[in-house]
Amino acid sequence: MSFRASIVGGSGYTGGELLRLLVGHPGAEVGQVSSRRLCGEPLHRVHPNLRGHVDRLFCAPEEVEACDVLFLCMPHGKAAGEIDRWRALAPLVVDLSADFRLRSAQDYQAWYGEAHPNLAMLERAVYGLPEVSRESLPGASLISGVGCNATAMTLALLPLARAGLIKRAIADVKVGSSEAGAEPNEGSHHPVRARTARTYSASGHRHLAEVHQSLGALDLDATITAIDMVRGVLCTAHVEPTRPVEVKDLWKLYRSAYGEEPFVRVVAERRGANRLPDPRVVVGSNHADVGFAVDERSGRIIALCAVDNLVKGAAGSAVQSMNLALGRPESEGLTFPGLHPA
Repeated sequence: MSFRASIVGGSGYTGGELLRLLVGHPGAEVGQVSSRRLCGEPLHRVHPNLRGHVDRLFCAPEEVEACDVLFLCMPHGKAAGEIDRWRALAPLVVDLSADFRLRSAQDYQAWYGEAHPNLAMLERAVYGLPEVSRESLPGASLISGVGCNATAMTLALLPLARAGLIKRAIADVKVGSSEAGAEPNEGSHHPVRARTARTYSASGHRHLAEVHQSLGALDLDATITAIDMVRGVLCTAHVEPTRPVEVKDLWKLYRSAYGEEPFVRVVAERRGANRLPDPRVVVGSNHADVGFAVDERSGRIIALCAVDNLVKGAAGSAVQSMNLALGRPESEGLTFPGLHPA
């Protein structure tokens, strides 16, 4: 049975990826797509790759009508204050902002510096990363999006956290420019961003809150660095383990954690250019490539994860979570294998 999906705030990169995935979803009918700035313009004006694939004009947010699934792609802070309005239009709402990612009002206050305007819905929302929330997603009515950096850190460290192996961890996260969104700012403007590696969050990044929520109270910090890349996130986490481990032990842990996961691939080969996760390999796909190594001198574990920030780190996880909420096959509409070389 088909369903009708609409998007509020569909002119950005995440909205474009949602549209691309929904156009290829066998059960989806693309409904309305709103943009106040582009109201009345065709979607391909800002999403030229969809020319000829979807025949729609942007509408005003006030014109969005009832549908089966409503995706919200609005700036941080907008959805939380209007969520009752949007929930009245659809039995399933998926908000891709950070507004409903944290279950605790105290954590939200601490990490975002403000009180949450709708505590009842904050507690009811389901975090939209199926690898950690799959059992809670069927039948959900409000699903939160995920942070792309948080996704890479969580999936890199999840098997180690579950095994109680993390004594201390520091994640070095490298990200592409599309993470900053479609509107250029001082840090994402191309002349500033190109041909450089610039650390913009040395510590205390907000996405750490999601990682702690998913994995527990770890001794974990992260540094986020912008590099000359458009799409992609690569997390390289340096882990001081609670006990000595060998590579063969890590193979067992990661296979046990991800052997049945449709979109997580374990990449830890002995040789070859692609022996460890590489963001370029997953571009356009919903895959997360995870890998690991052990420093024989120190016993330190190196845990890695590469994702496309716009797909597995945003729109892809949202569609995957939607599939589970609706009782549809989890991989439906998400089987594109990615581009290589990209």
